[in-house]
Amino acid sequence: MAQVTIRINGYAYTVGCEDGQEPHLERMAGEIEQRINSIKALGGQSGEARLLMLASLLLADELFDMRNSMSAPPPSAAKPNSETRAKLRRIAARAEEIAADLTDA
Repeated sequence: MAQVTIRINGYAYTVGCEDGQEPHLERMAGEIEQRINSIKALGGQSGEARLLMLASLLLADELFDMRNSMSAPPPSAAKPNSETRAKLRRIAARAEEIAADLTDA
């Protein structure tokens, strides 16, 4: 079993994986890091656990959308960058609302 050290939000984590899967694990960590950076860019920087939770919600939302789009016909044109940013803002705002509800409970 191989081990790889990944960095997410400035923290190093050593994770075990199957031999040869190290590059894949590093790419997955990079995806999480991108989501965290997006949240921070929107002014949503907070504690480590909250950032990881919000990044997880963003990834889950993307996975949900991908699964739904597999059964839908492909869009005729690519979305402009501004639409993608607007969607990310809406998702992040909704994730913040969910997190606030969990904190209040």
